[in-house]
Amino acid sequence: MGRPAAGAIALLCYLGLSAAIQWLGLAGSGVAWNESQHCRLLVPEQLQLCRRHLEVMPSIVRAARRTQQLCQQSFADMRWNCSSIQRAPSFGPDLLTGTREAAFVHALAAAAVAQGIARSCASGELPRCSCGPGPAEPPAPGSRWGGCGDNLSHGLQLGAAFTDGSARAGTGGTPGLRAVNRHNGAVGRAVLSDSLDTRCKCHGVSGSCSVKTCWKGLPDLGEIASDLKSRYLAALKVTHRLMGPRKQLITKEGDARPVTEMDLVYLISSPDYCTPNPQLGSLGTQDRPCNRSSVGSDSCDLLCCGRGYNTYTEEVQERCHCRYRWCCSVVCRRCRRSLERHVCK
Repeated sequence: MGRPAAGAIALLCYLGLSAAIQWLGLAGSGVAWNESQHCRLLVPEQLQLCRRHLEVMPSIVRAARRTQQLCQQSFADMRWNCSSIQRAPSFGPDLLTGTREAAFVHALAAAAVAQGIARSCASGELPRCSCGPGPAEPPAPGSRWGGCGDNLSHGLQLGAAFTDGSARAGTGGTPGLRAVNRHNGAVGRAVLSDSLDTRCKCHGVSGSCSVKTCWKGLPDLGEIASDLKSRYLAALKVTHRLMGPRKQLITKEGDARPVTEMDLVYLISSPDYCTPNPQLGSLGTQDRPCNRSSVGSDSCDLLCCGRGYNTYTEEVQERCHCRYRWCCSVVCRRCRRSLERHVCK
């Protein structure tokens, strides 16, 4: 049997310390996941599932990569730009201490795993599952149920077992942190479930669409990330407190409304991320490019936190004066032009 790469061994050491989203480090592990021995790269709560369902691990690795990619895309123009997710599994305080940012990542990661498994079932990649069950409701007039829908129920079941295993087992942080992580993971899966919609394909002479075959499918994960970012901006600060016979997540700072199953929640306030502070997980915004003409979060005023910015001029080469040459090519000249770049002080 082959031995794991050095990066994978380092991953094992980190995963032994905490279990929440450290599995996102699988994105760069370079492991083939064709032998059950590789399951030991996971925490005990995930190890058993890995051994029973080794075939789902490639889907989970892809979900880890997609989570990292979409988090950075979603926050590219904000002070916290999710660049710290590239350090997986060795995260900093911004993703380990119950912050608003950690809430988003937990939710997105949970949705990514469930979606990845659901789609892998439908594509025939996983031998233990197949297409999702046909809808119970009758099809619309002129259409019929068919095709191969994403197996959302299987994705939700296995996804929750993998991402929430440590929280259920009582490992990986304080009870309050585990409760918050578990809740936010459930929000990600709930948003994914709500996104399941009807997809159709037309049949008929000359594209007449006299009959449509329809099935239930999930959207691209980018749509889920966009929805979760909106919930991130409206996230609730909570405390884990005894209410009746058990502890519950209760809103903190005078918000009278109860926490719902669609609210992202967090335990501690985030820093402003303006200046470097390793104890708080802030990398600062110095040397970040900004947009001088914007009034949004990527503006030089907001992104640079009032410190100002430096302007640089650089020359770039680009194609210009293009014309079509018969037959059959496009010929262009190379032109130089000056571009202004603005960078936070």
